[in-house]
Amino acid sequence: MPGIAISADKLTRRFGKFTAVDEISFEIPYGAIFGFLGANGAGKSTTIRMLCGILAPTSGTGKVGGFDVQTQPEEIKTVIGYVSQRFSLYSDLTVTENLLFYGQIYGLEGTALSGRIEEILKMTGLGTFRDRLSGELSGGWKQKLAIANAILHKPKIIFLDEPTAGLDPLSRRSIWELLYQLAEGGTSLFVTTHYMEEAERCNTIAFISDGKILKIGQPAQLKQDLSRQILEVTCHPLMKASRLFSSLEGVRGVTVYGTTLNLNVNDQKAVEERVRAVAGREGVTVTSIKPIPASLEDVFSDLDSGGQADAKH
Repeated sequence: MPGIAISADKLTRRFGKFTAVDEISFEIPYGAIFGFLGANGAGKSTTIRMLCGILAPTSGTGKVGGFDVQTQPEEIKTVIGYVSQRFSLYSDLTVTENLLFYGQIYGLEGTALSGRIEEILKMTGLGTFRDRLSGELSGGWKQKLAIANAILHKPKIIFLDEPTAGLDPLSRRSIWELLYQLAEGGTSLFVTTHYMEEAERCNTIAFISDGKILKIGQPAQLKQDLSRQILEVTCHPLMKASRLFSSLEGVRGVTVYGTTLNLNVNDQKAVEERVRAVAGREGVTVTSIKPIPASLEDVFSDLDSGGQADAKH
């Protein structure tokens, strides 16, 4: 049974009267990939800063690698790795020079450092670019170098803040293959992401909004537990239909997917009748209506809308 890498118990951070993180609680075991999802300003970055020992909590408790976030922030920094969204290494140094420089900061030296660099270059595939200036690397390879730098000192906990933002699909897949490799070795990964398909790759995910955790669970279970049902409607004109259907009784939300609309609904049969009725009156052609499994985006939309959407039902 793996131990607990990261824990938070009613962890809170206020800035004056503004509460950025509001009594959040969770546990992450070693070897797990934990996805932290939320819109900009939801509290993700503030949470990471507290857990990394950069920002003191206002109240609550937390432990990272066995160290207390309130009383042992400097110790925490020695046992974690961090990968930011923006490339933060030295662009005018080569791949190897960056690793040498940061390895020395971590306290590595001599054959221990050179040996570890060779391991990392092989693991990440960066060996081909070892003598290339890091500023000349593509976005995907820059992020691999950032991850290589973060794992030089063999931390068992890594925080990754939007690690694949702006990357092409192939680069994103390659990054995730590397993350899986790290997790299989017992490393705990705390990942923030905007990509719902990436959240599917995590063992556990937490949705945060306005500083509060809305729900935590495994992706498959969260979708299964969704209180609403999803109707896929193929129709045209699409945006006119979206406006019409979003105002119908029993429709909690409408999302456009290519040439279809996904309706988050209370009662599939009742809503289908209303959809066909309004479509007939307003000149919208409906080709098909069918129930489909919920996606994580549907789950997040349902959680984030809270009770507001229920006002019209």
